[in-house]
Amino acid sequence: MTKINVTDVPVRELSNGAKIPVIGLGTFGSDNYSNEQIAQAVKFAIELGYRHIDCASVYGNEKEIGAVLSEVISNGTVKREELWITSKVWNDMHGDGEVIASCKQSLKDLQLDYLDLYLVHWPFPNYHAPGCDGDARNPDSKPYIHEEYMAVWRQIEQLVEMGLVKNIGTSNMTIPKMKQVLRDARIKPVVSEMELHPHFQQPELFNFMVDNDVVPIGYSPIGSPKRPERDRTPEDTVDIEDHVIVKIAERLGIHPAVVCLKWGVQRGEVVIPFSVTPSKIQSNIEGVMGELITDDEMEAISKIDKQCRLIKGQVFLWPGAKSWEDLWDIDGFVTS
Repeated sequence: MTKINVTDVPVRELSNGAKIPVIGLGTFGSDNYSNEQIAQAVKFAIELGYRHIDCASVYGNEKEIGAVLSEVISNGTVKREELWITSKVWNDMHGDGEVIASCKQSLKDLQLDYLDLYLVHWPFPNYHAPGCDGDARNPDSKPYIHEEYMAVWRQIEQLVEMGLVKNIGTSNMTIPKMKQVLRDARIKPVVSEMELHPHFQQPELFNFMVDNDVVPIGYSPIGSPKRPERDRTPEDTVDIEDHVIVKIAERLGIHPAVVCLKWGVQRGEVVIPFSVTPSKIQSNIEGVMGELITDDEMEAISKIDKQCRLIKGQVFLWPGAKSWEDLWDIDGFVTS
């Protein structure tokens, strides 16, 4: 392992002045990796020079990650204030007091006194059993109800006031939903996490966030090749096989996956790729610091958007919903 110079990793300044590293390590291992494998990937990443780790309570591995965080902090590998640790409240903890309880549990599991960023994972309280198939439906699921979301957001704001969370944000949002949240929030979200990769660029949503001083964080930034089976459909496309991406990779002498990451960072987002393979973890972070993609290449990538949403969220559909598109307000209005 060749350690990177941490100060060489670019950061993105948020509207409140906080600075978030432009690349982090995702920790959603789906059903493919054990909690311990993911925790060891976190340890390797931090020892290498990563300072941004993206966690969530629903991933089920925060205890194992917490043991690693405790180790690397206590042994002097890194200071707590040098890390950026994100977590998220899951859909089944949206009730009165439950958001705060969930955050406190994540802090306990992660062995931390505060989180750098806390997100509302999905904008509705629709729970599904871990590992369920794509046809699973919960009869208690409901569409987005703004008043209920804002009750969740008030607890998120309270976490900031309690000193348990430094920054707050949204995830899996749409423009119609986000307009209402920005209008009504006392403490406005500084980031919004969303699916972003060359075959799913979401330019309208991306630009809306940027125009409103909300930094986009891209999940599945290389197209999520190991996403759960329930999220796979025959019409899905593969970013790293696109001839435009491959051609740029050949010019730069890097893997096509790294081209996807470079594109995201140069575009202005924060990327959180997932891997447990040391060589990939290293090449990912080195890639965002290396030679830039040219303006012409960025323009070429902008033309390969296939509007291919990979994480469709169909397991969250409510009774009466027509399709997974109802989750994403395709017609420009909040679907109920």
